[in-house]
Amino acid sequence: MTDLLKTRLSRRRVLQAAAIGAAGIDPALRAAVWAQGSDKPEKEEVKIGFIPLTDCASVVMASVLGIDKKYGVKIVPSKEASWAGVRDKLANGELDFAHVLYGLVYGMHLGLSGPKKDMAVLMTLNNNGQAITLSKKLADKGAVDAASLAKLIASEKREYTFAQTFPTGTHAMWLYYWLASAGIDPFKDVKNITVPPPQMVANMRVGNMDGYCVGEPWGQRAIMDGIGITAITTQDIWKDHPEKVLGTTGEFAKKYPNTARAVTAAILEAGKWIDTGLQNKNKMAETIADKSYVNTSVDAINQRILGRYTNGLGKSWDDPNHMKFYNGGAVTFPYLSDGMWFLTQHKRWGLLKEHPDYLKVATEINRIDIYKQAAAATQTPVPKETMRSSKLFDGSVWDGKDPKKYADSFKLHA
Repeated sequence: MTDLLKTRLSRRRVLQAAAIGAAGIDPALRAAVWAQGSDKPEKEEVKIGFIPLTDCASVVMASVLGIDKKYGVKIVPSKEASWAGVRDKLANGELDFAHVLYGLVYGMHLGLSGPKKDMAVLMTLNNNGQAITLSKKLADKGAVDAASLAKLIASEKREYTFAQTFPTGTHAMWLYYWLASAGIDPFKDVKNITVPPPQMVANMRVGNMDGYCVGEPWGQRAIMDGIGITAITTQDIWKDHPEKVLGTTGEFAKKYPNTARAVTAAILEAGKWIDTGLQNKNKMAETIADKSYVNTSVDAINQRILGRYTNGLGKSWDDPNHMKFYNGGAVTFPYLSDGMWFLTQHKRWGLLKEHPDYLKVATEINRIDIYKQAAAATQTPVPKETMRSSKLFDGSVWDGKDPKKYADSFKLHA
């Protein structure tokens, strides 16, 4: 063996030891280690699609703050008009990654609501922070929650229209789950339509829908504009629920594993930055409020990101379970059980005709291996288990252990 080869092997071992997360290694050094040598990102400039929502923040801030450069990549955020557009651009390669609905990625992988494409979830971008909004007209008639809405629908015979953002997406599942909890069939008792998030408020203003489920700031915006009220937040449906993810195709993750790891690490660190203090949250709100990103007022974003909620009916409260991007690393791990939950709801509502192999699908999609590498580079704690247990607001417990039984357990289903 030549001296040069020995030197290279020695250097590589040092780099690998540092990357694994050896005690005492400075995070900046660890990042530099990942960005060079054999671990150097294969593709150094990446295009990441996002929809104008508060929860795109960690993708945007990774770019704006230059965190991406530390990991050897340049993130180019790309503002998209709809989730269907994100789906199509991920599938055809126009986007390398996306800030995307958890259930959309799973739907693509199984060929639901579009062409079938092997997909990958690299990390969870946020927990909590969505809401179900009812129109002020419904609220004036006494419909302010699921139970009172059910009474109004039963007494007033007309067509009620509710909007979600994508057929297999998170907002559709939160909306259907909430309606069904009060005995409202989301397909038979009401009409449900798909509307891109930034268009929700405008459509409610002109009377195109009675209610909608969407991410912030479009729940708060309806209250500020005096056209809607918050009937329930999604964190009150499921505390610390999974929401948006960093998604890419299975092909991209396989072809560019170092790039996937570097981008995941940069966004992990950006999420950590956002969740560190009031000053960072306010800077984030000021940044993403710009027309290049969410295109709304700063106060539409920064109140709920700080947990300061009003419901449009005179009630105000501080919610400790507001939108979180890191939360000590608890947010970002791509739990298999989180992905499997969406599959149980896809089966419940007839989007899947048969039970899939829930665990197999989740294991194919959720790239825990890549996540763990990014976690090592950012000193993010990793949980011991790939499943977690959660209690939803109707008392049901989801732990991923028997998804078939869980999916079949609901009284109201398609």
